[in-house]
Amino acid sequence: MRISAHQAKYFAHELICRKSGDDVERLSSSLFDAKVDLNPHQIDAALFALKNPLQEGVMLADEVGLGKTIEAGLVLCQLWAERKRRLLVVCPASLRKQWAQELNDKFALQAQVVDKNALKAYDGSLPRYLHECPPHVMVISYPFAARHADTLAIEHFDCVVLDEAHKLRNAHKSSNKTGQALRRAFRGRKKILLTATPLQNSLMELYGLSTLLDEYLFGDEKLFRKQFISQNNTGELQTRLSNFVKRTLRKDVTEYIRYTRRHTLTQRFTPTDAEHALYEQINAFLQREQSYALPRSQRHLLGLILRKLLASSPLAVADTLNTIAGRLNNLQQSAVSTDLFEHIATEEEDFSSDYDDWEEDETQNNEQNEMPSESAINIPALQAELTEIRQFITHAHNLSTDSKATALLQALQSGFAKMRELGAPQKVIVFTESVRTQQYLFDFLNQHGYQDRMVLFSGSNNHLHANTAYRQWLTTHEGSDRITGSPAVDKRSALIDHFKEHAQIMIATEAAAEGVNLQFCSLLINYDLPWNPQRIEQRIGRCHRYGQKFDVVVINFLNERNEADKRVLELLSEKFNLFDGVFGASDEILGRIESGLDFEKRIAKIYDTCRTPHDIQAEFDQLQQELQTDIQAAMQKTNHQLLDHFDEDVHDRLKLQLNVSQDRLNHISRWFWLLTRHALANHADFDETHKSFHLHSLPAPHLPPGLYRLLHQNQPLNGVWHDYRLSHPLGEWCIEHSLNADTPPAFLTFDYQHHPTRISVLQQKQGQSGWLQLDKIHFQSEAEHKEQLLFTARSDDGEWLDEDFCRKLLSLSIAANERADNVPADIAANAAQAVSAAIAKQAEQEHRLLKQESERLEKWAQDKIAAVKQTLDDTGEQLQQAKREKRHAATLTELAECEQKVKELEQKRRRLRQKMNDDEDEIEQQRDELIDAINAKLQQRSDSSKVFCLRWRIV
Repeated sequence: MRISAHQAKYFAHELICRKSGDDVERLSSSLFDAKVDLNPHQIDAALFALKNPLQEGVMLADEVGLGKTIEAGLVLCQLWAERKRRLLVVCPASLRKQWAQELNDKFALQAQVVDKNALKAYDGSLPRYLHECPPHVMVISYPFAARHADTLAIEHFDCVVLDEAHKLRNAHKSSNKTGQALRRAFRGRKKILLTATPLQNSLMELYGLSTLLDEYLFGDEKLFRKQFISQNNTGELQTRLSNFVKRTLRKDVTEYIRYTRRHTLTQRFTPTDAEHALYEQINAFLQREQSYALPRSQRHLLGLILRKLLASSPLAVADTLNTIAGRLNNLQQSAVSTDLFEHIATEEEDFSSDYDDWEEDETQNNEQNEMPSESAINIPALQAELTEIRQFITHAHNLSTDSKATALLQALQSGFAKMRELGAPQKVIVFTESVRTQQYLFDFLNQHGYQDRMVLFSGSNNHLHANTAYRQWLTTHEGSDRITGSPAVDKRSALIDHFKEHAQIMIATEAAAEGVNLQFCSLLINYDLPWNPQRIEQRIGRCHRYGQKFDVVVINFLNERNEADKRVLELLSEKFNLFDGVFGASDEILGRIESGLDFEKRIAKIYDTCRTPHDIQAEFDQLQQELQTDIQAAMQKTNHQLLDHFDEDVHDRLKLQLNVSQDRLNHISRWFWLLTRHALANHADFDETHKSFHLHSLPAPHLPPGLYRLLHQNQPLNGVWHDYRLSHPLGEWCIEHSLNADTPPAFLTFDYQHHPTRISVLQQKQGQSGWLQLDKIHFQSEAEHKEQLLFTARSDDGEWLDEDFCRKLLSLSIAANERADNVPADIAANAAQAVSAAIAKQAEQEHRLLKQESERLEKWAQDKIAAVKQTLDDTGEQLQQAKREKRHAATLTELAECEQKVKELEQKRRRLRQKMNDDEDEIEQQRDELIDAINAKLQQRSDSSKVFCLRWRIV
């Protein structure tokens, strides 16, 4: 198809035009550039977050599994395309890598985890990092954000995403240090709160979250309790929240998303007497309140790690005990204590990020509980511990069998049999919590018939097998965009590709539970089972996710000689429902345990303190009782009424959203492809069938040569190619080239006769001619910057034509391109009139927005004034009660006390009456100032420019 420079320029303007509001066109760039499936509820949520430029925050509260990360990613991607690049994600420490990986993989956004290690290159200075680093999406943990709240508060962020936001539901309380710090850090910033469980136990949790969303959403905390809890005014509360909270349920999207089921199998094993004896001996050692082996400030955390390694494999715990023995030996000689957790976390690399939050909590709670000084060390006691630990190590190395590893062979057989039954691929991911166990299982399976069928995946991926797969992958994808240049990211991709294309078994540590998509695998073995339900859900979510074609089978190991292990599996299976059904753990239970660390600590405490089966059963019974999630029936009903029914027409709206989005993507794809063909006509050879091209000569020196393929194409293509997207440097060059094309008035002949499809509005004008002008209006205000394209067109017989005709006309191939005559005066006059009308319409929209925000602030002011009056009324009631008590005083002493109380309350009431008018005036003044500030933000400048004018003819 042949197009003119005028058409290429129009297409380029369409692609970069900044839209506003909740129209799908606002998301054009992010939808096209994102490697995600088009799900209408996610588009709907992203548009909701972008809808109001004056809002400080919104909450996206979809149920678990509906892709809130994708929704936030679409917003961040769109803001990046709009050159708003001060972007921040705050999440639990264990989710940082996953966030960075998802943003890089799915949205081509440069995202980086920022922690104390990342700051080392900047002398540990966050301000220096913020000012010297190139633009990227920062990903930080909640503790990191709280520690650096003052620095973050003075930085301008275009958007802050707060994941697992229910962690902040007590942010309104002065005792909640993290919540208070984040309120201070992000006040006045655009925020997106993500949580599947915004409401668990009390409506006050919504109040707490509202203080992060917008401090002027509700007034006084006490009045909130009265209005929405005591008086149960759910309707008004829903109205207040409707512009701030967006929630989609899984039942709403079953028309678009097919969920497979998950099933569980239990692989039981019985340790030998020698294995069980080792477990009992180390368990007893760990239950001691004091020891030199475990520093008091880290005793619980290190005890947890040792228990997990002990349950994982004798080799894993023996090697870690060796590390502890080395530390005791050094302590015996010099009394120099090292950071044992950091040492073990370095050896068992994936423990580091999983327990960052726990380590910080434990350190803060035990600041005074360090190891005793050298003079306080009891050398004989220390030597006795060292001897005992060395005996454990010898015992571990002398074991002749590994009952658990042997049971893995049975688990693989039964798992693969189930895969054959389901018709699923014969692939399995085996999760362990230890890199030592990982290597041990690799060697063990190599000796038992699985050689050359395995791939290892860990945090560092620095073993020989991974490096070999990485080098092969680099060779295969040389010259393609698959190679990011980051060895850590590319190794992950290489190992996943190797698993998909060559290996049958992936043995993985917890690193594979973060940001890895394994829809091609539907068998998962928890060789080591975490005690944290959310970590288990993350693991299963790697396989059981959108795009999985088969039911997912999860196999869990169970030690038949360990009562505590039995109860843990029972809790996770029956209480959390993690392993069976369609959706796994419920929102309610995952929300109640928040990050899962508290639950994990509670389990660890049971292992630490219970010495008999009876004690273990009693403690687990108590824990299970506390976890009953029939919570309060009334709270579940309130949750349902308040959050689940903002839009009764959700199905129809989502269906429309899907159709509009797909139509928009089709237009974008076509425009981008055609302007690229025009811009690179002398530089590339094009393959129309596969929507690909080979760039044989460079239009600019910084552009990479090679094969390019338009994103979102499903036709098979041989060779190595670049993903061609709007944000690719070559895509940006083609758009810029088209924008700057020389487009003087021209006479274009459009070829409708050979157009492949029928277009009625053009068919009616076949053989006719006329004029067309394209203008662009820029609207600029403090709140937002947006643009609008305006068409003015008429035929030679005097009929004025609409925008639909113009867009369709410019979609045709041209048959001839000649110089045009002088432009008629009425074209310019009508174009100027259209511009004026568009500016007036924009002013009306601003007025509506100002009215909406004014009404919200009016309600806030009414809340604050009502709170002042409520305080006066409460004092009056206290006074009346004091007078009643005075009348019934039995003694002179009681009478005197009552008279004093009445006197004090009367004085207090007088002071409150005098103060009330001043308070009301102050609140109303603050309201007016806020409205004035909003009005100032909406004051905008507008200007227009002519893009081109042409004479047209249709043949």
